[in-house]
Amino acid sequence: MKMKTAILIATTMVITTLSFSSCGNKPAEGCQAQQGEQPWIVDRFDDIKVLRYEVPGFENLPLNQKLLVYYLAQATKCGRDILFDQNFKYNLTVRRALEQIYTAYEGDKESADWKAMEKYLKKVWFANGIHHHYSNDKFRPEFSREWFAQQVDKYAKELPIEKSLLLDIIFDENLYAVRLNQTDGVDMVTESACNYYEGVTMAEVEKFYAEMIDENDPRPISYGLNSKLVKDNEGNIVERVWKMGGMYSAAIEKIVFWLEKAAQVADEPQKSIINALVNYYRTGDLREFDRYNVLWVGDNSSNIDFVNGFIEDYGDPLGRKASWEGTVNFMDSLACRRTQIIAANAQWFEDNAPINPAFRKKEVKGVSAKVITVAMLGGDCYPATPIGINLPNADWIRKEYGSKSVTIDNITYAYSKAAQGNGFNEEFMLREEDRARIKEHGKLGDDLHTDLHECLGHGSGQLAPGVKGGELKSYTSTLEETRADLFGLYYLGDPKMVEIGLIPSLDVAKAQYATYIMNGMMTQFSRIELGKNVEESHMRNRKLIAEWCYEKGKKDNVIEWVKQDGKSYIVVNDFEALRKLFGELLFEVQRIKSTGDYEAGRKLVEDYAVKIDYDLHKEVLERYGNLGIEPYSGFVNPDYELIEKDGEIVDVKLIAKSDYIEQMMHYSKEWSFLPSIN
Repeated sequence: MKMKTAILIATTMVITTLSFSSCGNKPAEGCQAQQGEQPWIVDRFDDIKVLRYEVPGFENLPLNQKLLVYYLAQATKCGRDILFDQNFKYNLTVRRALEQIYTAYEGDKESADWKAMEKYLKKVWFANGIHHHYSNDKFRPEFSREWFAQQVDKYAKELPIEKSLLLDIIFDENLYAVRLNQTDGVDMVTESACNYYEGVTMAEVEKFYAEMIDENDPRPISYGLNSKLVKDNEGNIVERVWKMGGMYSAAIEKIVFWLEKAAQVADEPQKSIINALVNYYRTGDLREFDRYNVLWVGDNSSNIDFVNGFIEDYGDPLGRKASWEGTVNFMDSLACRRTQIIAANAQWFEDNAPINPAFRKKEVKGVSAKVITVAMLGGDCYPATPIGINLPNADWIRKEYGSKSVTIDNITYAYSKAAQGNGFNEEFMLREEDRARIKEHGKLGDDLHTDLHECLGHGSGQLAPGVKGGELKSYTSTLEETRADLFGLYYLGDPKMVEIGLIPSLDVAKAQYATYIMNGMMTQFSRIELGKNVEESHMRNRKLIAEWCYEKGKKDNVIEWVKQDGKSYIVVNDFEALRKLFGELLFEVQRIKSTGDYEAGRKLVEDYAVKIDYDLHKEVLERYGNLGIEPYSGFVNPDYELIEKDGEIVDVKLIAKSDYIEQMMHYSKEWSFLPSIN
């Protein structure tokens, strides 16, 4: 999902997949997919495409499992406001003002200002706030300040802040400009607009938590994971804990209500797992969260599973505070064969990993992997969602109890269906032989790389004695994603994959390698504004790997830039040599993590993962724009309805949803529990 990938509950490999635009080359804003045209696409605006996903197999679940899905899904919808507020202190204020205007507006809905405001609101919903979900930059409104001020006076007079501040938040491009600033050398806390800290500096935060850490604790607590750090009226630094009776209590109470309903229909061990999560929400005690995670990771028998809580710390510039997220899923038993094979061979993969033997796990414990069908997305997994998850994130739990890995098959299927015929590979992949391999093996290569990344990559390796896991600070997420991706890339090209029946030939690896290098060095830049640096951890990870391998293999022409007809192409000439380079880089990244070598990690990221060549960036944006496709995708959720007969629940009906605006407005009306300012 989005999570610190090896950290907490999900490693989120948030992959935004390219897909066909049902509106051709027309401007994306306001373009709604027409009936009968690309039914997977339900809305298009700006750089975003909204898809639907199916939930195959739900109708065949027994009633108690359907009810469990229903109650867990309700709990998942309750945390939406929490994420909005975590992303920025005034997000709920802005969203509600926009929604009030949108609902009550009586003016000209064909005007440029109205259409621009509607697009802006759609973007705010998608990003769970006023900053882009991937680039972290604040959105630039295309409607005028004067027009919007008039609408506020007419339709949104009751504001929790001064109108002038609301207008400045939206229109002053220098105010709260970046949600997450990880620029080397700046005070990342004060320069980030996210709502995890207030009134404190980066140095004060680091000192506060350093004093809490017990260096001798073999099971270190993830201090700060579920709190906002502030200064009180006396100037003391204190935590506002996210729990019942604490910060976000109104939403957490609703989450707990539905979790307790879920516990009533759950079988053991799931009943005890849900009750442990409830106890954590009631107390805010991070030891209780660890207890819940130990129980959760040990349950590999339940068909229904879920993620619910403060999980991934990608949104915190210091990699400590966790965003709220939720998912509900059930097992796709027919598709689980490949992940079962991977899990069964986990010790072999660990023993043969190209890393220092001192950093290999002597005994791989509790590795489980499965393919799932997601039934509900929420919080930091909605509308944009990861396609793979690996949890929990605490290194000591992973070492002692193992981890769970999943690949979300119905999401990857929806991406695949929506991407048919988009012309992307023809535009950016030079060689026909590469395009042919991708056409035949690309989906399998993508799925297996995700499986290996989540199931084994994040769960592999171990820390050196005395290393606690937080030493890499703001570079932790990027380097952890790099490590997991390298693990998957290296092993995808191993003959063992053919031997154990996971791939028909190493052409699957070649397809993935060609795609990965092209994405890391070129096409992912389509998601970044011209002239900007790479900020998002997963994008940094991919660029780091591709650029490092290009530089180290330059002498032998392993990877080559080719100019043809005025266009730039990146070509892999030696796939076996590239695989060796993946192994060499994995050796170093594992060393950095295992030893907590901050300076080496910082240099690796800053040298290879951040800066983009301006001319290449401009070319990618132009070529990508000519295809008429959007670089980002997200989803609308289905809904579920209880069916009663003679006062008893006899079934749960799945209701497909295909209207983005309707769902967002419904969630804001029925599933919004927090005050505008928290």
